[in-house]
Amino acid sequence: MVTMTEVARTAGVSVSTVSHVVNGTRLVAPATRERVQHAMDLLGYKHQPTARSLSAGSNRTIGLAITVATNPYWVELIQGIDREATRAGLNVIIVDTRDDARHESVAVANLLAHRIEGLITAPADGWRDLTLPMLRDHALPYVLVDRITPELRVDQVGVENEAATTAIIDHLISLGHTRIGMLSGIPGLSTSAERLRGYQLAHHRADLPVDPELLRVGSSSSDGGRRATWELLQLDDRPTALFAANNSMTIGALAALNAAKVAVPKDMALAAFDDFTWADLFSPGLTTVAQPSAAIGARAVQLLLRRMNDPDAPPQTIRLPAEIMHRQSCGCVSR
Repeated sequence: MVTMTEVARTAGVSVSTVSHVVNGTRLVAPATRERVQHAMDLLGYKHQPTARSLSAGSNRTIGLAITVATNPYWVELIQGIDREATRAGLNVIIVDTRDDARHESVAVANLLAHRIEGLITAPADGWRDLTLPMLRDHALPYVLVDRITPELRVDQVGVENEAATTAIIDHLISLGHTRIGMLSGIPGLSTSAERLRGYQLAHHRADLPVDPELLRVGSSSSDGGRRATWELLQLDDRPTALFAANNSMTIGALAALNAAKVAVPKDMALAAFDDFTWADLFSPGLTTVAQPSAAIGARAVQLLLRRMNDPDAPPQTIRLPAEIMHRQSCGCVSR
């Protein structure tokens, strides 16, 4: 069965744009709409109309509220959700939260107006004050993806952020680095906090002090990564290694290092959270933490189906392991 992901790839647009064309949830430029329609006709994509019913054989629609960024991690996670939903006979309506709690609440309200049966969301900071009450008022089944909230007893799935970060910082320390800069993500997000804890844990285990000067907020963006890296380069005792806590910040870090003519790894080692399909094409290749993003998306759909079919089932929190991809940017020979 053809998925929205395949339509998006053929039309050269985002999955969310295909979703808006298919479900009529937002105006789309006529030329773009025509490209999407042509791709659907070419591939034979068949859309099932929305109907909120749990009866056997009925069409079922779920919502996906997520930041629709160009970050490859989110793209692959959306693809995993789309593929698994298609296999299960589910339609998916995608809305962009822009990683902003107010915008997220409006987007979810729009999804509720489309009579969705369930929701998968990567919640923005502040979602518990604005979006969570809506979900509870509507008794809507939902699953948190990527950003796990341990204090809530809800269905959620993500990666082992703390353990993976500890492992990659351990690796940098094993190579002799004692001053390791960190570019952290958006403040308030559980992923940002967990990766920071992993950085701190690795230092504590090695009896190394955590220097606050080496911790910079890159806000999960390339511009933030560039700015935070530049700040670290201005220190009198600057780091000998750098860890970027997501791939957007990695791009910014590389731009800043290149502008400052800092050679990687000769002048400064570099490691990053999130792998790229083209990370090994960099010179040197990037040492990264690879998340099983498509698998996270698939598990989110499976959890949501379980919740939709059994509202009284005990909530599950699933953390999938990450993998360290050893390449040359950290200063060692790739494995």
